[in-house]
Amino acid sequence: MNTATEPLSPVFRGMLLMLTTVMLFTCMDAIAKHLSRFYPVSMILWSRFLIHVVLFLAIVMPRRGLAGLRTARLSQQFLRGLLLSGASFCFVTAISYMPLAEATAIAFLAPVLLTVLAALFLKEKVETGRWVAILFAFGGVLLIIRPGSDVFTWAALLPLLNAAFFATYQVLTRRLSSQDNQYAMVFYPGLVGLIVFSLILALPAGAWVTPRDPWHLLLLGAGGLLGACSHLIMIRAFTLAPASRLAPFSYTQLIWVTVVGYIVFGNFPDHWSLAGIAVLLVSGIYCANHQRLSERESRRTLINASASD
Repeated sequence: MNTATEPLSPVFRGMLLMLTTVMLFTCMDAIAKHLSRFYPVSMILWSRFLIHVVLFLAIVMPRRGLAGLRTARLSQQFLRGLLLSGASFCFVTAISYMPLAEATAIAFLAPVLLTVLAALFLKEKVETGRWVAILFAFGGVLLIIRPGSDVFTWAALLPLLNAAFFATYQVLTRRLSSQDNQYAMVFYPGLVGLIVFSLILALPAGAWVTPRDPWHLLLLGAGGLLGACSHLIMIRAFTLAPASRLAPFSYTQLIWVTVVGYIVFGNFPDHWSLAGIAVLLVSGIYCANHQRLSERESRRTLINASASD
């Protein structure tokens, strides 16, 4: 048989889609950082969420109708939207003041915080090795922001807030994923984000700036398009492969943001920041891999228990 013509396995396709997702996220963040020199953060995010909602309605509504918008947990979906809006605002504000690689690395504390929150609120078991990795991850963040040094500024706290908001968002998403419509899970955070930033821009201090440069208008649209497409691709990736198998590949974004930050903005992390990024990378991949092994062991235990009945 000619193996060259054999289709790729679903898990491998999921991995490729996750790699594509993180590249798109990197491009989206680079666009947001560039646009933050000319426009308020709220306007950048407003355009992102607007395109998110418009694309969802254009793609899902013809296929699913109103059923695609139906939710049994409207208040919790609204809370997810607020958390995602807060996380997005903190991150885009952060990268408008600090290098892309450092801000992204600190924001990658979110998966580590997710482990802690899942242990506290979802009662998931966390082994000693993962607690050690979590402590190392916090140490990596300290290497990057270096409290008390000239490197540390108030902006360095924003990726930490982003990580806290996003980890809470993920915990709530994990809790609702088996209870609510998957299309609603995508739509309502985008709708809430659009409402939030529309209200902010409507205020006297909203600082709406009408784009006069066609290139800026194109970039505003591209940022929103990349955001919507990356989320849709990521959802597809998670339908093809388990989250624990895909999580390590999300950390490749740290490589992409370092390269893009240097090429586009001329920022390259110093040796302390590189050390912190490396610690975060190793800690995050360890936690993700250990979660995968734990899930495999849980499935094996369940199968053995069922066989013995």
